[in-house]
Amino acid sequence: MPQSMTTTAQLQLWIERLRAGDESARDQLITCCCSRLLQLTRKMLKRYPRVKRWEETDDVLQNVSLRLRRTLAQVTPSSVLDFLRLASLNIRRELLDLVKHYYGPRGLGVHHVSDPGDNGGETRTPATEAADVAHEPSRLALWSEFHQAIEALPDESREVFDLLWYQGLSPAEAAEVLEVTPRTVQRRWQGARLQLFEALHGELPPAD
Repeated sequence: MPQSMTTTAQLQLWIERLRAGDESARDQLITCCCSRLLQLTRKMLKRYPRVKRWEETDDVLQNVSLRLRRTLAQVTPSSVLDFLRLASLNIRRELLDLVKHYYGPRGLGVHHVSDPGDNGGETRTPATEAADVAHEPSRLALWSEFHQAIEALPDESREVFDLLWYQGLSPAEAAEVLEVTPRTVQRRWQGARLQLFEALHGELPPAD
């Protein structure tokens, strides 16, 4: 598995320990998703300087960790798939809330007016900054639509997208978790991408 993940067997062991009442296993399960969340947050925010002014990726990480902790206090997953499904849901909801917080109808990013004389000590190119800022709301709105469209996928397609995109598993690793063949995972992945492409009218968030 990728460096941000542990083996399926280790995840299952932690789940079994949690079900047996070992509270420390909850921390282990939460920690195993942290690196992947950081990658996704940085990927989503790297093009949006105004959001990055207020939100550090570590803050997002803390928020989703709290979400997962509350969820795992109420629901104990019975399998690796159950846990990764819950983890992906909480990651997706945190990223959606992040966009809404800054660029919803009452968002801070929409109504904030920057003081051109105060750049926080940073050196920047005004023309580039202005161009980026002008497009931030619409670009972030696309990320919001993207996460919402994933949530609306059929169960099989969403599960594969959760494992490959939100958790960073390979098709072979996802196949192990889902107990299907890698070919089935690839077929569902291609179908999910096609459904997202159609739902977003052919426009997807930037790949990097």
